[in-house]
Amino acid sequence: MSPRSASVNEELRRRSRERLLQAAVELVSERGYDATTLGDIADRAGSARGLVSYYFPGKRQLLQSAVHRLMHRTLEEALEREPRSEDGRERMARAIDAILGLTRDQPVLMRQHMAGLLHAEGFVQCPEQRRLSELLGETVAAYGSTQVTADYPMLRALLMGAVYAALVPGVPMQVPVLRAELFKRYRLEWELGVPPRPPANGGAPRPAE
Repeated sequence: MSPRSASVNEELRRRSRERLLQAAVELVSERGYDATTLGDIADRAGSARGLVSYYFPGKRQLLQSAVHRLMHRTLEEALEREPRSEDGRERMARAIDAILGLTRDQPVLMRQHMAGLLHAEGFVQCPEQRRLSELLGETVAAYGSTQVTADYPMLRALLMGAVYAALVPGVPMQVPVLRAELFKRYRLEWELGVPPRPPANGGAPRPAE
């Protein structure tokens, strides 16, 4: 049997890493961070346990990369959704809705992600995080920014603040309220993106005119 080529080995490594990232998302969503072990993640991914430490220094770094992957894939899908739009305001609205939607749909995962960012290890630089940064930077540029290097960190900070506010135990803010504030900040019409459904007791909050 001929030895595998370098490109085949690279593809196998990529797939193995992807399976670990997906398994981490699934298990932390189901069980929580503390109840999920690296061994559990390896088993769910169908990988040897030693591969986890080969790709990631520890569980917290693995989770950050896994959530960044989920975020960039969710954002990518939102930006490319049909009917596809090149309008910068629509793309900004879709980006905001994508991240807020993850916060609403994956609260356990996103809460652990935010906690990890405040941990001693801090912010993990990884391919998944870089792809997320690229997409948000492209969104800011499409919106019309002439200073993307300054405006991208502001968008990131505003989104992180909204995620945190939505997940604070005991005093969470409602996602539609946070959406209204972000849309006001970027002067976006409420109907752009994916507006939340009105609650049963009345209309959804809207940005101030």
